[in-house]
Amino acid sequence: MIQGIQVETARGPIGLEALGRVLVHEHVFVISPEIQMNYPQEWGSDEMRIADAAQRLNDLKAAGIDTIIDPTALGLGRYIPRIVEVARRTDLNIVVATGLYTFNELPHYYRRRPLVGTAIDSMCSHFVQDITEGVHGAFDETGRGVRAGVIKCATDTPGLTDDVERTLRACARAHRITGCPITTHTHATTQRGLDQQRVFAEEGVDLSRVLIGHCGDTDDLDYLQRVLDQGSFIGMDRFGIDGYLTTDQRVEVVAELCRRGYAGQLSLSHDASCYIDWIAGEVPLGALPNWHYLHISQDVVPALLAAGVTDTQIDAMLIDNPARFLGSAAGGGY
Repeated sequence: MIQGIQVETARGPIGLEALGRVLVHEHVFVISPEIQMNYPQEWGSDEMRIADAAQRLNDLKAAGIDTIIDPTALGLGRYIPRIVEVARRTDLNIVVATGLYTFNELPHYYRRRPLVGTAIDSMCSHFVQDITEGVHGAFDETGRGVRAGVIKCATDTPGLTDDVERTLRACARAHRITGCPITTHTHATTQRGLDQQRVFAEEGVDLSRVLIGHCGDTDDLDYLQRVLDQGSFIGMDRFGIDGYLTTDQRVEVVAELCRRGYAGQLSLSHDASCYIDWIAGEVPLGALPNWHYLHISQDVVPALLAAGVTDTQIDAMLIDNPARFLGSAAGGGY
């Protein structure tokens, strides 16, 4: 591991070697801000939610995980000052995101500020600001602005709509300007990761600096190999969401990809949260009892080992690959 490389977190920059074991796709809060501002009874108080989140992350730290990437971009209720307060109460590192989460149309704000000529549009400029100057209103203990460590975008069942494509291209351009790595949401069963890779490649992105998310939702190994063979990391990152694949099925896909020599491009996570108002009830939900931060540490790692995955491959997925992904930002723009 290269010494001297730093990674941005909610408490400020840390050395790459301090990342430790990383879950690459976990949210702290996923909320609908207009609902919470006008009907706050379910949310309760900020203090209650912050204290609860800090305790959950402390439990995760005690289970052997040192860092999470929180890809809560615009469209998911991102409010980084609240995440900073959570981070102050835990020793676990939180890497925060810029970017935009939409499956179809852009927010009206961006739709009415289109790309003109070769100028950088307002969406890309906002992403660059978050990466280079810091997120508005969020400061670490030294007074430095908290900066995004990843760029997030999404493609789902509607496919590559005009607005989704514009979002991907804005993210790619922000990456090219800053060097910040890209992480994504995809719909694996419709192979949306390939759309993302094509657009990113057209924009000149080195695909080895991209993590194509939610690939663990499919057992289509041909599709997964096509994504992997273009050099990207992939997220086996929804352990506990049994509606796509069960934990046993997800474990077998990871084990098979390891057998095929791809352990150096895989990463693990749950896509869980401390609180998500998209689904009624507190987490973990009764219908998804394993969809929580501790499932990988308690259940998945032992199952992977039993399936023939080696300790070295586990370390690659939890330590080495996330460090290479996040550390790629040290290369800067190009």
